[in-house]
Amino acid sequence: MGATVAAYNLPGFTGELKLTPTLLTSIFLGKITKWNDPAIAKVNPGSTLPSTSILVAHRSDGSGTTYIFVDYLSKISSEWEQKVGRGTSVNWPVGLGGKGNEGVAGQVKNAPGSFGYVELAYAITNKLPVASIRNQAGKFVEPTIESTTAAAAGAASNMPADFRVSLTNPQGAEAYPIASFTWLLVYRDQQSQEKGVALAKFLWWAIHDGQKYPSSLLYAPLPAPVVKQIEAALKKMTVGGKPLIAANQ
Repeated sequence: MGATVAAYNLPGFTGELKLTPTLLTSIFLGKITKWNDPAIAKVNPGSTLPSTSILVAHRSDGSGTTYIFVDYLSKISSEWEQKVGRGTSVNWPVGLGGKGNEGVAGQVKNAPGSFGYVELAYAITNKLPVASIRNQAGKFVEPTIESTTAAAAGAASNMPADFRVSLTNPQGAEAYPIASFTWLLVYRDQQSQEKGVALAKFLWWAIHDGQKYPSSLLYAPLPAPVVKQIEAALKKMTVGGKPLIAANQ
């Protein structure tokens, strides 16, 4: 699982930048154009915000990162949903495009006053500060490995059997609101015994022993309830009508 974060470049600004869903949407709609806008200052009392123009950066190519971000904006803003909507690529009201997470991260890093969305991993590796976003519970939450896992934990109780679920704007006081799973598409009925067994073993490893590795790669491990649901799905994998994973495993 990964988080999509709002990264910024504000020379001289120190402390934690806080943004509400309305502020985030207003910036990407082009309604708020200066960093010292009264609406931003109101939720950041005591902070000295520059009069610098906000230079919006977004993806120029289609991407899952974009979909996660605009899916969130569509959920929290009817205006965004009607004017821009969801998609892996959208017609952005304002801003300059960059190719890939690395392109947007590069724009934000090199242009004072810039503001854009990237995966958490790219923000950390490029040493970009990121905003805390107010979640559905009313709490400003910093994007971290833990707050990303918390976003999925809130959705686990209503997880559909095929895992097609949006995690954006979840419930939960500790949940970061712009996060998502990464999915693997796998044939339930495998054609090759050798390949089917190898694939099943890898997937079983990935959701168990493999879960100790995501954090070091700046992604979030799966919450325990979701792992249980994936176990049940993997036990339905077959080759020649026979299960590839033992039912009692």
